[in-house]
Amino acid sequence: MGITIVGLGPGNGRFLTRAAWEVLSQAEMVYLRTERHPAVADLPASVVCHSFDHIYDTADSFESVYETIVAQLLDLAQREPVIYAVPGHPFVGESTVTRLVAQAEAAGVPVEVVAGLSFVEPCLTAVHQDGMDGVQIFDAIEVAQYHYPPVNPDFPLLLGQVYSRMLASELKLVLTAVYPDEHPVTLIHQAGDDDQNIEHVPLYAIDRSDQVSHLTSLFVPPLSTPSTLNALAETVAILRSPEGCPWDQEQTPQSLRSGFLEEASEVLVALDEDDMDGLREELGDVLYHLVMQTQMASEAEEFRLAEVIAAIDAKLKYRHPHVWGDWQVSNSAEVVANWEMLKAQEKADRSESLVDNIPQALPALAYSQKLQSRVTKVGFDWPSIDGVYEKLHEEVRELQTAVSPQHQAEELGDLLFVVVNLAKWLDIDAESALREANAKFSRRFKALEKLASARQLSLAEMDLDSLEALWQEVKLHLTE
Repeated sequence: MGITIVGLGPGNGRFLTRAAWEVLSQAEMVYLRTERHPAVADLPASVVCHSFDHIYDTADSFESVYETIVAQLLDLAQREPVIYAVPGHPFVGESTVTRLVAQAEAAGVPVEVVAGLSFVEPCLTAVHQDGMDGVQIFDAIEVAQYHYPPVNPDFPLLLGQVYSRMLASELKLVLTAVYPDEHPVTLIHQAGDDDQNIEHVPLYAIDRSDQVSHLTSLFVPPLSTPSTLNALAETVAILRSPEGCPWDQEQTPQSLRSGFLEEASEVLVALDEDDMDGLREELGDVLYHLVMQTQMASEAEEFRLAEVIAAIDAKLKYRHPHVWGDWQVSNSAEVVANWEMLKAQEKADRSESLVDNIPQALPALAYSQKLQSRVTKVGFDWPSIDGVYEKLHEEVRELQTAVSPQHQAEELGDLLFVVVNLAKWLDIDAESALREANAKFSRRFKALEKLASARQLSLAEMDLDSLEALWQEVKLHLTE
């Protein structure tokens, strides 16, 4: 006993291979995954067909459909030879085939596969696309389940089994995470068949076609400009190569430190100003630095970009067991608590101090807040915010009584440290708060200068009371 799996091709009977026709001509019974395929009408008249379409009508999911079909075929194969026919090529978009082959091999049931033409070839013909030009092939059902699709927009994309307008709607929502809404795409209906139809539409309109069916595929051409991390990594690698840029070639991990900090600071400025165009640009500059550092590490055989991405991906999944695991949480506070507990376990395994590995290049306020947040985890903090206010007043008094410049600097540092602790208690980011205060002062002082100029007043010649009056007038009228 055994199983013969036959590919029926993408369209009507003219796409059947000679080998497939010979097998089907000699068969008495053929089991079809689905009868909804153009080639079924052209099968030899002597063949009795049994389809599994009824399982689709009663199952809760495609997963259960596939499991049921495979189980029934294996059961039949224990008693008689089985011929199982599927659309297209058995190993292109046919989940039942891969499962059946694996389980049959485990059960000692021999399997023969008779190849067929897949949907891919007529689709590529329809859009005049060379299949060797980096074409990506995905099952639309699988891609629609992602939040961010696993596709590379620098290369052509072909999606099979866009079987309904509902699926097309889900698919476009996923794809627009990578492609613009207006990106031109092609819907290919009944590829290679006599009734083949092609629709050129923008991506946002793929679910508006009334021709979408189980024989619909979607072709997505690449974006007009390189847009992936891979493309950026290649650009940086070229810059670092002997044929690249002398400046980039001369850089070292240490020489780029100040530039990286500057670019990160500019990201914060864009965030403070709610400047989305600026943020996009500054994030790109930071990304360049990240890829550049990784490229230099790769050249030194320290680590590769793939390892950096794999490590952070694994870390995020490990620290979110309520998403990629069976932990239960009721609110974000529990998420943070779990995160810190898991992080502490990692550090304990490495025998590190609680205050180790805080980036030294952080601005002082940000460093202080990070430091104090760390020690709070073990209860090293005031029991209530009242203690912080009392400590703040104490530090002010000590600063007022300090005599020497060295003592004053020390007490001012202590005062700032307590202010940062207060920010932590108030759930305020100290660094952002000070940047906002700086920006507010700058806006007000510029308005003061403008007002003085309009009244032909010289700031340098005004006394403090006059300056204060002008300042209060600006505060009253300036909209923050």
